[in-house]
Amino acid sequence: MSDTHRMDIPAYQADPSTVRALGRVAVFMGGDSAERAVSLKSGQAVLSALLSAGVDAYGVDVQGCLLRTVDAPEFDRVFIALHGRGGEDGTLQAILSQAGIPFTGSEMMASALAMDKLRTKYVLEGCNLPTPRFSAMASEADADRILLNLRLPLSVKPSHEGSSIGIRKVKNRDELISAYREAAALDPLVLVEEWIEGPEFTVSLLQDRALPAIGLSTDHVFYDYDAKYLTDDTRYQIPCGLDADAELRLQNLALEAFRVLGCRTWGRVDIMQDGSGDFWLLEVNTVPGMTDHSLVPMAAKAAGISFEELVVRILEDTLESGNPGETVNA
Repeated sequence: MSDTHRMDIPAYQADPSTVRALGRVAVFMGGDSAERAVSLKSGQAVLSALLSAGVDAYGVDVQGCLLRTVDAPEFDRVFIALHGRGGEDGTLQAILSQAGIPFTGSEMMASALAMDKLRTKYVLEGCNLPTPRFSAMASEADADRILLNLRLPLSVKPSHEGSSIGIRKVKNRDELISAYREAAALDPLVLVEEWIEGPEFTVSLLQDRALPAIGLSTDHVFYDYDAKYLTDDTRYQIPCGLDADAELRLQNLALEAFRVLGCRTWGRVDIMQDGSGDFWLLEVNTVPGMTDHSLVPMAAKAAGISFEELVVRILEDTLESGNPGETVNA
């Protein structure tokens, strides 16, 4: 890890006028998805940072019917730290929009689209953005068709899960069918795509700006759930190891993918590089992890932005003119 990542950043306090404008902030976390444990960690980190910055904030473990979250709310706006279904897929965003309550991150359509990995790839492909060749898999009977059209090895993943849950690398027909069964148990919509062999990068976006790219390497088969959240042997490269021109191409590609999906304020784009040096878009995350292992805070720190400043800047975008619910509790 580079000296840039380890650098000390001065303590941050939000501007008093900003704090007054933000009012009372609810940090939504937890939820009922497979990413509940990660979401609780993210939410607690966000809450601690907001309080440290001087923001009047409190945590809400959102479980069960989401409609109850807007029944007589005791908050002025929401920082969404919910990962996965229910919190990241447009459902909560639709409810908050309808209730007129401002919230962080992307709106309903972009959230729903980015959460659906298969349809995200249809959009990327339709916009002529590079993404690995792929196919939907709806049953075991699709295996032979897929093997005729796609080159092994393949990646098999549930279309609506995050945090690399349910993803497997497969090298033959038997492994493809086995991986499909595992993925289909989590999601009836399964995405199969060609495996790109090479370095992996992630680019975090903040307020329409690409932060320094991070190069990822692990002794696991790929950057899976354990590598993301549990082990301490994942290697993060900041600077990412690319020359300046290549990193700029990488950042611009991430920004373009983020924009064509209609995402806003903050997020993260995961990208592979093949042996020829070409970049390939994997997915777009609209509510990335904010734990002590997470990549967005890491990239922000490399750009000289403390965790406290990062969460306040994400929240500040809810004050912009035209954000749903701007006049709530007025």
